[in-house]
Amino acid sequence: MTTNKHGLSIGIERVGSDVFVALKAVGKLTHEDYELITPMLESALSEVSMPNVKVLIDGTGMEGWELRAAWDDLKLGLKHGKEFKKIAIYGNKHWQEILAKVGKWFVSGEVKYFEEYDAAVDWLKQ
Repeated sequence: MTTNKHGLSIGIERVGSDVFVALKAVGKLTHEDYELITPMLESALSEVSMPNVKVLIDGTGMEGWELRAAWDDLKLGLKHGKEFKKIAIYGNKHWQEILAKVGKWFVSGEVKYFEEYDAAVDWLKQ
């Protein structure tokens, strides 16, 4: 029996003295996944008074989105794009690198793709 695991987890992560919003995506994301994560993310972002959020997205276990979930992701980016200073996408698929380039259109901060976790964290710390 195979388990079809999918979803997003959110956390606040410390690396040295830096604090990041950490997101980990697993499997093929659904609209229901976004219904669960959006209130948590919006609650975390509600305390931000200036574009100062650094985000680390681990997409190494991600397989993609259902169409409605992709729309949910776009809406989230449009609503909160001004709050992000840097977004590092740590991944292992070529389409994730393309996604990082497209993501630059929707956020005021920097977006960059990495294939190595430590390089992503080092860039966020700069």
